[in-house]
Amino acid sequence: MSKKKKKANNHRNNEITKGIFTVLEKEPKKAFNYKQIAAKIGVTDAQDRNQLIKRLVELKEKKRISEESRGNYKAAGAVRTHHTGIVDITGRGNAYIVVEGIDDDIFVPFNKLKKAFHKDTVEVYVYPRRNGKKLEGEITKIIERKKNSFVGILDMQKNFAFVRPSDFRMYTDVFVSKNNIGTANDGDKVIVEITEWPEHADSPFGKITEVLGKPGEHDTEIHSILAEYGLPYQFPLEVERYADQLDVRITPEEISKRRDLRNVLTFTIDPKDAKDFDDALSFEILENGNYSIGIHIADVSHYLKTDTILDDEAYNRATSVYLVDRVVPMLPEVLSNNVCSLRPNEEKYTFSAIFELDQKATVKHQWFGRTVINSNERFAYEEAQYIIENENGNIPLDISIRADSFSVGKEIVEATLTMDRLAKIMRERRMKQGAISFDKVEVRFNLNDKSEPESVYFKEAKDANKLIEEFMLLANQKVAEFIGKQKPKKTFVYRVHDNPNEEKLQALNAIISRFGHKIDFKDKKSISASLNQLLEDVKGQKEQNLVDTLAIRSMSKAIYTTENIGHYGLAFDYYTHFTSPIRRYPDVLVHRLLQHYLDHGQSPKADLFEQKCKHSSDMENLAANAERDSVKYMQIKFMQDHQDREFVGVISGVTEWGIYVEIIENKCEGMVRIRDIKGDYYIFDEKQYAIVGERTKKTYTLGDEVVVMVKSTDLVKRHLDFSLLGKHE
Repeated sequence: MSKKKKKANNHRNNEITKGIFTVLEKEPKKAFNYKQIAAKIGVTDAQDRNQLIKRLVELKEKKRISEESRGNYKAAGAVRTHHTGIVDITGRGNAYIVVEGIDDDIFVPFNKLKKAFHKDTVEVYVYPRRNGKKLEGEITKIIERKKNSFVGILDMQKNFAFVRPSDFRMYTDVFVSKNNIGTANDGDKVIVEITEWPEHADSPFGKITEVLGKPGEHDTEIHSILAEYGLPYQFPLEVERYADQLDVRITPEEISKRRDLRNVLTFTIDPKDAKDFDDALSFEILENGNYSIGIHIADVSHYLKTDTILDDEAYNRATSVYLVDRVVPMLPEVLSNNVCSLRPNEEKYTFSAIFELDQKATVKHQWFGRTVINSNERFAYEEAQYIIENENGNIPLDISIRADSFSVGKEIVEATLTMDRLAKIMRERRMKQGAISFDKVEVRFNLNDKSEPESVYFKEAKDANKLIEEFMLLANQKVAEFIGKQKPKKTFVYRVHDNPNEEKLQALNAIISRFGHKIDFKDKKSISASLNQLLEDVKGQKEQNLVDTLAIRSMSKAIYTTENIGHYGLAFDYYTHFTSPIRRYPDVLVHRLLQHYLDHGQSPKADLFEQKCKHSSDMENLAANAERDSVKYMQIKFMQDHQDREFVGVISGVTEWGIYVEIIENKCEGMVRIRDIKGDYYIFDEKQYAIVGERTKKTYTLGDEVVVMVKSTDLVKRHLDFSLLGKHE
């Protein structure tokens, strides 16, 4: 038999098998004979009918189907060939369907997508697995579109237009009729909404809903990033008006309902360019020698009432988005930067967690409730760090944060130094309990007044940052514990982090072994300890950012949920988000639930809150992706002005189409395409994480230092390509 004929027979056999399962699973309680099945799937000739009978016998022997009576077949109880999952489109246009409860993703070739898009929820038919090969199937139904609007470039024709989507996973352009183009012009970057996809049309039909501007212009590209993830960049007028009309007075009547802390030493520590200060610390020395330390959080829920258009907008956004050159806030500016912001020398409503701590940072007493404060001082992290590094009375500060020199009072110096000492004790205790210290280097840019990057710098977490972090963690942990330990169980919003996937850790171990590191898999604490040692050992090394990134990817994602499973990364049995309600909607939910329980309210049903948790987790993920894209965009913009320089970089990724290189001095990452490497023909070696020259056997492998130059930059597609000059000696 010729190869061509054999291939045709195999294909027909697969079609018959698929048809059998389609018929039996559609009516699982009914039995069918071969004639009935043949009629339903259109088998008419004798050869196919014999193949159908043979296949029925084979499937029965493999217990994939059952024979209820002689010649009558039913779907076996354990057999499921249709599943619901999420589409993950690859760069080549094929897809994998991610199905909960199935370890292996289901491969779907491009011609079996049935018009499904990336992240759509679909029904997928799975072919019987053959010879241990990967699961393969085809989409049979689109259950829910993830989105209908896409960003793209308008390509005008005489009487119609096409929009070419920017997202490489969107495999089709969108047809736009003349009357749906609006004010858009040829070459504009636009948002197109898909309205229908007729059965026999090659492309879906759509209409232009917004013109973003000319490709490559700064605001156009930033707005495009937000639009690609369905994130807004301005508030509806009616929401702004509602916020502007809120009663923001601090009244004696409201103060009388709260614990008055206006005379207690209180201050904020935030980034130097922060505009919203949603947390403050207070400090008192008690008569017994212990310390009363308050974590005071902006009482957003006092202003953000349920069942209002303001609350609906905040919930839909669920989080503020921090792009390189701007913040897209969850709340209108009147709240985020003014009313709720804990600015110095202003009375503010807060929700507080107040702890009595002894000299060993052990909590002796705790209190939660609504308060009113008046912050004495606003510090930048750099100023607080200066105090920590210079322990000597009145400290003149003359650093770039403020234009004038000033002296910090002895009280604040003592408070800062004491809290720094307590924070270090708490941090050490967490590490011993198995917490993991992820201090990944964050890339930041110094921008000019046109939002162009003039230089790159790296954000480091110093003692002042860690001081704030530890007290925020303390408040989050203790609030969650306070509710989580109550009987009967109460509905609450937790921030959870599952144990890492061991397969991912094994893959990480294989990569880091190339640099002389290893993970100890003996038990949970050994894994945590060896991960911490790894992260410590790579600090300042060429492979630091690569290892930090891979280690984070090996972890599970932290999410919001009403089902508490603890937080692996922090080594906490109970954890929530209480400390940032200006920028995170789950914190608002936590405030509302906590006050409800302090008022002795009954536990609400968990279903509604679980839905809100899922939405918040999804929006957090979208915001993180948008933030990463904005950094990538700015890196490409920065590298446009450095096209004539040679850079030393580390190979951070290896694929069949090229190697990714991260420049050591500025963390900008670009690609060297295999076809552009001169002197040999290179082949991808998956096991070695390398590409290997076919003739010279020269290898470029993960972690190698190489020398590159910028080959091309594309701000619209956010591509940065390098030319490879060779290994760095």
